Amino acid sequence: MLTLYVKYTAKPGCRENYVRAIVSEGILTAIRNEPGCLAYDYYFSAQDENVVLLIEKWESEEHQRVHMTQPHMARLKELKAQYIDHNTKGRAELHDAL
Repeated sequence: MLTLYVKYTAKPGCRENYVRAIVSEGILTAIRNEPGCLAYDYYFSAQDENVVLLIEKWESEEHQRVHMTQPHMARLKELKAQYIDHNTKGRAELHDAL
């Protein structure tokens, strides 16, 4: 399993509009219906009104690579340019807690 996170810093006042556009244009549903997608969820920061966190989980790195080539990802890129100032990406590593 592959777990990735993206911390988006939206342009001032644009955080909700960004996520709303992803949902209303059907992009979120399309992504969640892709083969290998286990989760694709956005979370709003309680401390910063311009920050939104995306956590995505995929069955494999190959599934995530194919995801990035889907037609709806071009539209998502346009929405990012419109609403997002910058982002940071990372990969969640699983550690044995026991």
